Amino acid sequence: MPNIRPVSDLRNYSNVVKDVKYGNPVYLTKNGHGVIAMVSMEELDDLEKELALYKFKLEMKKGEDSIKEHGTYTSEEIMKELGI
Repeated sequence: MPNIRPVSDLRNYSNVVKDVKYGNPVYLTKNGHGVIAMVSMEELDDLEKELALYKFKLEMKKGEDSIKEHGTYTSEEIMKELGI
């Protein structure tokens, strides 16, 4: 079950922080609307790694699609284009 608390609970910061664990973020609300999510540093690191991997896979897919659509160049064609 999500750990949802009002942002005013931050007055007693240590009680809020002790509830933040890997896989168990604490969501803080103001006037019934979410404003802050607190996650453990380990979980944040893992999320950032997953995002970086996703972005890498997306760029690789773009490259593959470009090769399929436009083809590739030989080393001779590249050298000629560069004037080498």
